[in-house]
Amino acid sequence: MKFYEVTVETTTEASELVAEILTDEGSDGVGIYDGKDLADISGSEVVWDYIEEHLTQDDGKVLVKGYFNTENFDKTRKKIDKRLKFLKENCPFEYGSLEVSVGTVDDNDWVESWKENFRPIKTGKITIVPEWIEYAPEEGKNIVKIDPGMAFGTGEHESTKLCLLLLQSLELEGKSVVDVGTGSGILALAAARLGAKKVEAYDIDENAVKSAKENCKLNALQSKVKIEQANLLDKSSGKFNVALANITADVLISLSASLGNFLKDDGVIITSGIILKREEDVKEAFENAGFKLSARASMGEWVAMRFTK
Repeated sequence: MKFYEVTVETTTEASELVAEILTDEGSDGVGIYDGKDLADISGSEVVWDYIEEHLTQDDGKVLVKGYFNTENFDKTRKKIDKRLKFLKENCPFEYGSLEVSVGTVDDNDWVESWKENFRPIKTGKITIVPEWIEYAPEEGKNIVKIDPGMAFGTGEHESTKLCLLLLQSLELEGKSVVDVGTGSGILALAAARLGAKKVEAYDIDENAVKSAKENCKLNALQSKVKIEQANLLDKSSGKFNVALANITADVLISLSASLGNFLKDDGVIITSGIILKREEDVKEAFENAGFKLSARASMGEWVAMRFTK
């Protein structure tokens, strides 16, 4: 079967926003090809037997690739162009050329190409490992195996890394955790690996829920982690010690007023997915809702904050 391969040239900072556009418009998988990530690999703890030399060359350009069914593609292409134009007009950081090119590939070709650049990612005590990679953990490290499918959350993006770092600053042994907008399930599974006794994870997207459930099974965490399709916390049960929300600034702001109802008296929420330009907006919303900022972390153009009830 043939697919259209849509390639958008952008920057590291804007790559996830471009990937989100392609996913929203129906891509059957999205790949981000960032020379910066692979150029850094020689200084990391990850050991590769072999890697193509051209993949480690960092020329400052990032390619985001999406794969689309050929049916009604002209209509899809117009939607993509419209959203990229909106991104150009509103993006708060450098977005590159956003030049679009289109080619055709066989389905087997793009599946292997999409997987090519994923690698194990170490964040404190947690190592995120693509399920197709053989990896032996160091002593004291926890592995979360991930096949993201069509869902957001591979551990590559700064917002996910920041959430993982702030999550590990908490004592989770025996605690209850809820993950709002779970995507691939990466944060919920990490919480379970770090000792949480009960984890609930929700996402409004059917594909994300399917991916998260498959990843939960892949990690044999079905007894600890419950995953359901829901809008925000509509199906959550009881009150939690910790809430995780790696979403967007606007959704976080809308959630801030009601979130306290789902947390215990000393409950904590970790918020991420926030561009620096919106940091104060999110902080103000949570403080107005009675939360106190207890920690902050940033990477590149992204920031995460931990609030205490």
